[in-house]
Amino acid sequence: MKPKLTVSKLKKAAKEFCKTESIHKNKDLFGITDGKAVGTYIEYKFQNYLEEHYTYEKGSSAKGIDLPGKDIYTDIKVTSIKQPQSSCPFKDAKQKIFGLGYNLLVFVYNKTDDNKNKEAILNFVSCSFLDKERTADYTTTFRIRQMIEDGANKEDIIAYLNDKRIPADELTLNLIADKILQNVPKQGYLTISNALQWRLQYGRIVKLTDTVKGISKLIDKVT
Repeated sequence: MKPKLTVSKLKKAAKEFCKTESIHKNKDLFGITDGKAVGTYIEYKFQNYLEEHYTYEKGSSAKGIDLPGKDIYTDIKVTSIKQPQSSCPFKDAKQKIFGLGYNLLVFVYNKTDDNKNKEAILNFVSCSFLDKERTADYTTTFRIRQMIEDGANKEDIIAYLNDKRIPADELTLNLIADKILQNVPKQGYLTISNALQWRLQYGRIVKLTDTVKGISKLIDKVT
């Protein structure tokens, strides 16, 4: 009987998958330049890898994330090192300040094509697991935490949120400011751009050298 998937087993599986795939010669991805197509292929292959070794709750479009089990609650992101970013659904403005609400497993690859043999190699140069509390916007949380240390009041925080064009109406901004004062947000490590869908950028995670509680660097070949 296959063991139940846990967060620690997920991290181990991701690390093993990266090492195996980094030397795999892949004919299916040769000549493919569409990052979304590559990402979908790798996500599907990793899910198959997990399914071979573990039992777990599988995601669906209705559930919105790839691994929705309450003990895992993680979305999988696959992106190229050339522009390490992806999108995710916009739920509400608080996500930029308090995090997306779920963990992230981020695979970052460097794809090269072997024209002679018609094969592609995806060298996974980075793989990181982010606890949900670390999935907020870096600059926004950094400044808010700094403001709280400096004695900012509710009006100061609302003014800052307005200045940063946080996508929310006046009532919502008031509620967010109250929540910030009651529960200072953790320092986030993503760059999140405002849009109809959040645009997540992972450059800071890829280049992170400090040890941060809530961030596990599983593969790190970036210098």
